[in-house]
Amino acid sequence: MKTTPVSANAYQLTRLGLVNCYLVRENDGFTLIDANLSNSADDILAAAKTLAAPIRRILLTHAHVDHIGSVDALLAELDPTQVEFASNARTLPLLQKPPDKSLQPGESNEEIRGGLPGIDARPTRLLIEGELYGSLLVIETPGHIPGHLAFLDERDGTLYAGDALASVGHLTVSGYPPWFFPNVGTWSKSTAVATANKLLSFPVERFACGHGAVNSGGIPALRTAIAKARS
Repeated sequence: MKTTPVSANAYQLTRLGLVNCYLVRENDGFTLIDANLSNSADDILAAAKTLAAPIRRILLTHAHVDHIGSVDALLAELDPTQVEFASNARTLPLLQKPPDKSLQPGESNEEIRGGLPGIDARPTRLLIEGELYGSLLVIETPGHIPGHLAFLDERDGTLYAGDALASVGHLTVSGYPPWFFPNVGTWSKSTAVATANKLLSFPVERFACGHGAVNSGGIPALRTAIAKARS
């Protein structure tokens, strides 16, 4: 697993050259955003040890397999009195085994797609939009999947975008990938574009996505990605 600095406050952990999770430093240790693929727990714990801080929080952007793969294994290794597991209420049914893919009122009537294996653990903290979780502002970003969350580090303008956006080659909106990176897991492309437009109102300096390198283009890069999605 490759470790790459994101900013003075965070590190990107990349497996297989493509799947990212993030360690974000707080005063008491790290918040881990997403848990990568299965069999990644040892590498994630080793990275935190090398960076000399414990993991105090595990935070999910969404319930797809490449974001929750090592949640149960990590929680089995960490002291349950010292770590919090956070998500939101809309994601709970998608974390079940089997997942409950029922749509809720007001959601686009399209099929929820992508691998949803579920996990045994249940979040100990449910977040709501606008909440500040440590240094991270919680933002609801549905489109790739219902219940998707992104997190803006207000210290440095890094948006941990999960799969609401991707940065493989260049920044793209979920459902509108470059030709060489097929995105087969997006639920509602129209909702994803609406979410991307919503993100224009936040002071984003860089995008740390679930796939691809950190993109430092800020709001101009997001405007370009939206324009390409609309073309």
